[in-house]
Amino acid sequence: MQKIPHFIFATAAFWLITISCSSSKTNSSINNGLKEAYHSDFLIGAALNTGQIEERNAQSNALILSQFNAVTPENCMKAEHIHPAWDRYDFTIPDKLVAYSQKNKLKLNGHTLIWHSQLPAFARRIQRVDSFKTFFENHINTVASRYSGKIFSWDVVNEALNEDGTLRNSIFLQKLGPDYITEAFRLAEKASPNTELYYNDYNNEQPKKRAGCIELVKKVQAAGVRIDGVGIQGHWHLGKVPFKEIEESILAYHELGLKVMITELDIEVLPRNFQGADVAQRMASDPSLNPYAQGIPDSILQQQATDYENLFKLFLKHKDKITRVTFWGVDDGQSWLNGWPVPGRTNYPLLFDRQLQPKPAYHKLMGLKK
Repeated sequence: MQKIPHFIFATAAFWLITISCSSSKTNSSINNGLKEAYHSDFLIGAALNTGQIEERNAQSNALILSQFNAVTPENCMKAEHIHPAWDRYDFTIPDKLVAYSQKNKLKLNGHTLIWHSQLPAFARRIQRVDSFKTFFENHINTVASRYSGKIFSWDVVNEALNEDGTLRNSIFLQKLGPDYITEAFRLAEKASPNTELYYNDYNNEQPKKRAGCIELVKKVQAAGVRIDGVGIQGHWHLGKVPFKEIEESILAYHELGLKVMITELDIEVLPRNFQGADVAQRMASDPSLNPYAQGIPDSILQQQATDYENLFKLFLKHKDKITRVTFWGVDDGQSWLNGWPVPGRTNYPLLFDRQLQPKPAYHKLMGLKK
């Protein structure tokens, strides 16, 4: 047998030591992400899709576990997915999400029990009021009770208000009347008594919608029904983040004895001709609306970083009132804003890019805690 020179053993040992040190550094970096930086301030969350819940991508899973200590399902707990037929529920992916959150010690926010959008087709076909009421009650009781003790919080009612603060003319209002919101919280409290119960909406930092949200909350409270907090979704736009209105809203909701969550945070960089997050709104496709299909200028990323930094300075100022900040997705490639309100665009609203690498905004947020 040929004798192996000593220098080969030495070289191999050198590389083994180098790899070990590199791995140690990587693990150290992974273990000191956003969730650790803000651990004494508020929870840091992300919305997860089915692939992430099922851990299909190891790199993505490592990123999630290094950065976040709270999760929200992007879609799998919405009624059209979890309750596809009158007498049938599909708990396959929600159960996996519960197991994933328990295994990794993540706070799980259920999203959402009552929402006018993404309803199963059968529910929209119900004509009789008593039958629709039965669907409403059975849905809340079945879903909320199944996950009682396993879910930290529920978005009980989602997006029930118009921009002027009046109640949206949804199928729930049409069939059940204006008290359906109070009844939803009553049923959720009974089915899942140890779960925090929230009302969630977009643009509810704007004065008129905020006033409607306050009125909604006061009505639930006056009925003696528990409501623990309000979620401000936080779908904001580059250079147009309404800092003044956000702060006023945090203070106003806190005055009602409520916890405040930022529940679906992203900062969009692409143009559109309206504000808000109404999934029913659309814009016609046009190349001018997709200016960064081949890549985004660093100047835009730097502006986004400044917006995120100023937002988190505000959140830290009111950390005694804010309990959670959740991003609506993990990376840019996952974001719903690639397909709404214009399909097929290339958007860049989150802290991590399509290669799962941190963007300037991430470094700004970490820098705030150094």
